This record gives sequence, structure tokens and C-alpha cells, in this order.
Amino acid sequence: MGDFFRSVKFKIILCILGLLLGILLFSLTKGGYTSAISEAFGVVFNPLKQASNAVSGKIETTIDQIHNAQAYYEENEALRAKIGELNSQLVDYHETQAELEELRKFLGIKEEHSDFQLSEPCHIISWTTNDPARGFVIDRGTEDGISVNDPVLTGEGLVGVVVEAAGNYSTVRTVLSPDLSIGALSSRTGDTGIVEGTLKLASDNCTRMIYIDKDSPLAVGDLIITAGGSGLFPRGCVIGSVASVSLEESGLSKHAELTPAVDFEHLDSVVVLIGFDGKGDGYHGN
Repeated sequence: MGDFFRSVKFKIILCILGLLLGILLFSLTKGGYTSAISEAFGVVFNPLKQASNAVSGKIETTIDQIHNAQAYYEENEALRAKIGELNSQLVDYHETQAELEELRKFLGIKEEHSDFQLSEPCHIISWTTNDPARGFVIDRGTEDGISVNDPVLTGEGLVGVVVEAAGNYSTVRTVLSPDLSIGALSSRTGDTGIVEGTLKLASDNCTRMIYIDKDSPLAVGDLIITAGGSGLFPRGCVIGSVASVSLEESGLSKHAELTPAVDFEHLDSVVVLIGFDGKGDGYHGN
């Protein structure tokens, strides 16, 4: 035993104990809140503590997700349903705005022509196959008071005429068609003629006015309107504007190419003129 107390190992142990005692006394005399020993232990064990806390937190989160999975699912389904409802309301809002805009345009027709009896707005449900003159079918017919030869309008002007009417649909021939002839005149000069399309012009969304007096001062930009008097169309419906004026080869008359007032590329709704003052007067047959 005496040899142990005289050994180097014992001396080293005494040095370590003395060092620890010195550190302890130093901490006490300085009045520190955290001892150096505690700091030393903290250096060693804090990383282990942090790792333990991270693992514990992840385990708690996983357990919470498993335990509340049904509640989360129901909450997500409720949110999806709410989003669907809001999207539906947004679509309804845009459709309502479009319908109001249509009614506003058609109301303008009624304000300009108090004698006009108009159908409810009609939507285009199909276009006539292989028809360069852009004939189409609308979703209203005889059940809505529509008849064959009724003029078809938009807020911009004359679209064409009904050529077939069934219970709940009608077929429309447009002003681009070579099979439709309309008495017309210039709102500026009063010069008259017949608006009658060609297949070539129809492919360019244009039509023409023929049988214009060869001395007519008709010019580019002049507005062409329905002449009325036939009983088929009322007077004053805008057909289009003059794009060019040319003398016929015979030299006996002029013709003019017209840009229609109606944009057939973006046409989706119309109204049918089912009654007006003078309807049918002087008109017999198709």
C-alpha cells in the first residue's frame, strides 16, 4: 500500500483532484451562475441532448400525423370543396357579366327602333358545315315566335335572315351569302343598290353592293344600311361600310366591296327581329 501512495499514478490522481478543487473554488469565489464543471459537462452532453430532442420531436410529429390523419383528410376535402364552390361562383359571375353585356347591346337596338319586337338573346349552337358564308344554327325557334325570313341582328348591325325554323332551333343565312339579296343604300349619299355576297368575298369575311349608279359619289368609309320597303327588312339596319368602289366592266354601273358591321369571327349570340312596323308589306315569297 505504501508503494501506491509513493507511485506516479497516485501523484497524477492527486494532481487531477487538486485541479478540480481549484476550479470549484475559483467558480465559488467569482460568484458565477454556471460552474466550470457544469460547462464542461454541457460541452460533452449538450450535443447529445439536442440530438435527443430532435429525434423526440420528429417522433411526436409522426405520431400526431398518424393519429390525426383522418382529421387532416377531412379538412383537405372541405377546403377542396370550398375552392370548387368559389370557382363555380366565379364562372357564374363571368357568365352573368357576359349576359348583361349582351342585353345591354340588344337594348340599344330597342332604344333606336321602338317598333322592333325582338326575341330573347339566341346563342349559336353550330356553324353550317363547309359554308364560307358562315351560316349557323341558333338555340331558339318557332316556340319563341321565330319564323322563316325574320331578320337576325346584333348590336353592331344586320347578321342575316332565318331560312329554317323548327320548334327550338333555327338556321340563319348571313349577309356574306350569295343566296341572300338585300335592298340597301348609303346613309351619306342616299345611293341605292343590292347587297349580295360572293363565295370569294365570303372567304375573306366581306360582301358587296351591286347595281350602284355609275355616277354615284359613293366613297370608301360610307355606311351602308338596309333600304326597307320590301317588308323583309326594316329601314336603317347597318350592313357594313364601303371598303372599295369600282366601275363594272360594262361601264353601266358600279359595285362596292363592303366590310360587314358584324364580326363573324367572334360572333356567339344574336337576336331575331320577329316584328316591326311594315313587316311583310310588299313582300311575297322567299
